[in-house]
Amino acid sequence: MKENWDLVIGLEIHVQLTTASKIFSATSNSFGANPNCQANIVDLGFPGTLPVINEEAIKKAITFGIAVNANIANESIFARKNYFYPDLPKGYQISQYEAPIVANGKLRIHPTEEDSAIIIERAHLEEDAGKSIHFTHQNYTGIDLNRAGTPLLEIVTAPSIKSSKDAIRFLKRLRELVTHLEICDGNMEEGSLRCDANISVRKKGTKIFNSRVEIKNLNSFSNVQKAIEIERNRQILAYENGKSID
Repeated sequence: MKENWDLVIGLEIHVQLTTASKIFSATSNSFGANPNCQANIVDLGFPGTLPVINEEAIKKAITFGIAVNANIANESIFARKNYFYPDLPKGYQISQYEAPIVANGKLRIHPTEEDSAIIIERAHLEEDAGKSIHFTHQNYTGIDLNRAGTPLLEIVTAPSIKSSKDAIRFLKRLRELVTHLEICDGNMEEGSLRCDANISVRKKGTKIFNSRVEIKNLNSFSNVQKAIEIERNRQILAYENGKSID
């Protein structure tokens, strides 16, 4: 059954940048403080506060772009991504959409094989949200806003990865690169590097993309691989039984 289907994978990797302060405020960007001790009025979205971009975040994004032989934008624009979530105090996330700082790069998953390059469509700067803490209290969810405003570089691949093994090879190469460049510590357990996997399948020989499913916030290589394989099998089974993927 699996032999009749091609797997199509695109990855979105959130790389937490190792700046001393947050992306739009002077609050410390260190890990491990007590809840809500590292969030100032800018991070909390108080009325009248204005963001000021962290120069080091820009430099680290450009460093990554050069390393993957990408285009560095002469003009890069931030936008508001509006959505409601309890750990997003402003009601919107400052991100980049139409004009990312880095675009059209590539990274080989086999250093000596030219045709093993995975296309990086874009890498854009954005702020992280806070953190919802479940299960520590019986009747409610806790909110820790220390992470609100942490600088992220979101790295988005083209939907051209063809297997879970290649996805893991790419992630490992990417982690090696960002830690070597000293723009991220690569600690997946602490959330410094998180991955969203976009997964779809299509009949062999066809070029049209089917509906994709996004699995968010995967925090280990093994979890990424398991998620891709389970989702691939689920979609194939659905199509084989005449169902659709929503």
